Amino acid sequence: MQQLKKSNGQVAGSVPAWTVYSAAQNLPAVLNDPNKGKQSNFLTKTWGDAFVEKVDIPKSPHLPDITIQHFDAYMKKIARRYRKHARMNTNSNKPTSPNELLQNFPNLRKVKSLERSQFDLTSIPKIFLVPHLDLAQKENFNAVFPFAKEGLLDEGGNIASHAKLMQEKVWTRLHSLSHYLDIIEVRIAEQVASKSQAFFHAMTSHDALMEQLTQTINVLKALRENIQQIDKSLVKDSLEILRLERARCNHLLVQEKLKLMATVHQTQPMIQLLLSTPDYVAALDLISTTQEILLQELNGVHSFRHLSSQLTEMERLIDKMLSTEFERYATADLNRPLGGENIVLDGDKLVSIISGLLRQKHFQFVDTYKEEAIMTVRAVTKQCVIEALAASDSCSDNLEVGTLSLVERLSLLHSTIQSFTFLLQRVKAVHDVMRDTADLAAGKTSNSGDNSMNDCLLSLDEHSRVAVKLSDMLTSICEYCHERLGHLLSTAASDKDKTQSEKEKATNDSASNKLNDREIQNWNDKVHWLSEKATALQVCQLAAMVEGFTVTCERLCGKQCTALRSAFKAQATKFVQRFHTERKTKISLLLDSERWRQADVPPEFQTLVSYVYENKAFPNDSKLREDSGKSKRKESAEVLSNFIYIGDEKYAVVGTTLMLIQMIHEYCSTSTELATLSGTLGRHLAELLRHFNSRCCQLVLGAGAMHAAGLKTITSTILVLASRSLQLLLWFMPFVKAHFQALADYGNSRGVAGVASVTGGVALLDSVERDIRAHVREIEGKVLTIVGSLVGAQLSQWTARPPVPSQPFKNISRHVVKLHEAVSSILPYSQIQTLYRSVNTTLKEKLREQLVKMNIVNNGGPQHGVVTSELTFYLEALKTLKVLPAEELNDDWMNAIWTR
Repeated sequence: MQQLKKSNGQVAGSVPAWTVYSAAQNLPAVLNDPNKGKQSNFLTKTWGDAFVEKVDIPKSPHLPDITIQHFDAYMKKIARRYRKHARMNTNSNKPTSPNELLQNFPNLRKVKSLERSQFDLTSIPKIFLVPHLDLAQKENFNAVFPFAKEGLLDEGGNIASHAKLMQEKVWTRLHSLSHYLDIIEVRIAEQVASKSQAFFHAMTSHDALMEQLTQTINVLKALRENIQQIDKSLVKDSLEILRLERARCNHLLVQEKLKLMATVHQTQPMIQLLLSTPDYVAALDLISTTQEILLQELNGVHSFRHLSSQLTEMERLIDKMLSTEFERYATADLNRPLGGENIVLDGDKLVSIISGLLRQKHFQFVDTYKEEAIMTVRAVTKQCVIEALAASDSCSDNLEVGTLSLVERLSLLHSTIQSFTFLLQRVKAVHDVMRDTADLAAGKTSNSGDNSMNDCLLSLDEHSRVAVKLSDMLTSICEYCHERLGHLLSTAASDKDKTQSEKEKATNDSASNKLNDREIQNWNDKVHWLSEKATALQVCQLAAMVEGFTVTCERLCGKQCTALRSAFKAQATKFVQRFHTERKTKISLLLDSERWRQADVPPEFQTLVSYVYENKAFPNDSKLREDSGKSKRKESAEVLSNFIYIGDEKYAVVGTTLMLIQMIHEYCSTSTELATLSGTLGRHLAELLRHFNSRCCQLVLGAGAMHAAGLKTITSTILVLASRSLQLLLWFMPFVKAHFQALADYGNSRGVAGVASVTGGVALLDSVERDIRAHVREIEGKVLTIVGSLVGAQLSQWTARPPVPSQPFKNISRHVVKLHEAVSSILPYSQIQTLYRSVNTTLKEKLREQLVKMNIVNNGGPQHGVVTSELTFYLEALKTLKVLPAEELNDDWMNAIWTR
């Protein structure tokens, strides 16, 4: 630390104590300066002010540039005041000369010397400068007159000889005191002289002030007299009026308080009256209002010190009453006889109870009602089962649901579904009352005229909770009804009954392994009771009941319940499997025994085809029965037709095809009734059609009918009859696909489980349709192959020599006529034309090949004339059949044979 010293080495001044603030640089800050980076020469520098380069700090842009001109106005204003102040200080500090004192104070007695040193206050003893000097005290007196301690008397009581000396001392002391007084007077005169200007100014102002003070006193006296007069005439009376008004207000407040106390005193009887009405919300509001009044208005009233606890107990009692009354109401409402109008039992009472429960925020009443409804569902199920068992014709001692007959079981399901429907409608009516009450409690009702609940008892969140609980309650009850019905639908016989019935069927000599196999089979039969016993009509009726109940529940709760539909689907799947197996077996037996002859068409088949043709859809059974009855009455006197008429076109088919058409209608009508299994039925129908197509191919094209039905040969008539039957199926295929596609679209729109697989059935039907078309083309090709082989065999024997017509061409013409006889009554005219054009083409090709082999050319020679005559004979035979236009059988046709 540097020391400031003089040149001679002495310290120039006192050095202050060194602190951390005395440092010129901060070493850590210097070493850690991020702007310098790593410094390599800081160890060689001398520590001091120059250790770090000085940086000029620029002026702040936020501060203005201040110059001396900014202070000119201030300095000019202050300069005058400062000069006046300095002049006054000079005059006040200037000492006053004795002459000035004598001039200002002429009565001041003259002293020998008025030197400045004589007026020094230090010469005066300090005791005389004490503000409260009391000479009556001995200590003060002895201090002023110290010689007075010796006294004037001696020990003998006589005046001492030094009395004269003491007297001189007294005179000397008095002289000193007089001198002290002069000093004090001179100092006072100096002080007065220094303040003379202010003193004389105050003295000159004294008279003016006294005059103003006198005027002020007079004004104040007059003002006080006026104030006293105003106070007497105006203020006192007004204040008295205010005091009386204050007292009146206090009396009114006391009266209102007493009325309020009287009203509160009548709270308990009023609550009892409201509960007897019953008006639980008003009673609870009265308790809440009274509690609030006791807390705010009547707090501290001794007579009401126990009322608050009594009201709390009453509120708890009302809570218990609400719960008990609601349970009692739910039991009475749900257990009353079903049927009739589903009106709410005592709706006003229910609204009162629900409002009270919502007022107390007790939302468990929804769960209570749900549990009571579920118990009622169980009781209704049990009652229906008991009634069905009581009405059963079974002679078994151990009656169960599994022992009921099919009709009894369907009747049980119908009565249970009907009872559940009535019960759910009743639950829905109570649900609507609860929901409307909750809406009213939350202020969401549009009925502004109802002021029974002006205050909102529920917040928006609470209202949402109640709405969700109500919706869940209705959904849960519907789902439980579906579960009970599904269980009832799937219930099988007990193990004891199954074993007993199996023992009755088994013989005494049966082996144990056979008995076990049959028992397992019987158990499967019992589980799927619908598949072995029910007819298609009964299954459709049950499906209608299931679908109707499902739709009813969906309309009530807004959600699809799948338990009953799944149970029915499990039962119906087995039925559909049996349904399909029976028809597949039947169609196989019909095909094996088919004689492949044109069948007569009963009226009901023509009615079915006509309905599909006119309406582009399959009819339901009732509509078909009506149309069939009308058709039978109309055609009872007519002969059965052997064609199926579709518009202007007629189809000749075999009997098996008619049965297949009826089966197609059964599949379509059953799929309409069993919407959940429409996909399975569509796939089964596609399988049935594919089986029919493949079996026809085996019997006709594969000549299997010769062994199965004992036919001698597969004629062209059989071929075209099979082709025409397949064409009738092709005409039905678009309507079949549209039917199942509509079921798929309907199921997807409603979200029905299990209907999504219908699209797969439609795809399979497309594949079957392609196979049938290919089969029809194969049959047509087979007919042409037969004709071509016959023509080729005859042309191979032809020698192009007279006589004309030769025997081969006679045989060809005869085959053409026989073909016409075989197909003319079966195929339509357009297909006959197409067939004979193909026959002509085949004949041309075969004849052209034969002419090439025989080296016969169009040269007008004898062989050319023979060929022309043969062809003329053939064309004449075709013309007699009238199957082709005349312009196609002219000379140009013969000339085309010679061209390649």
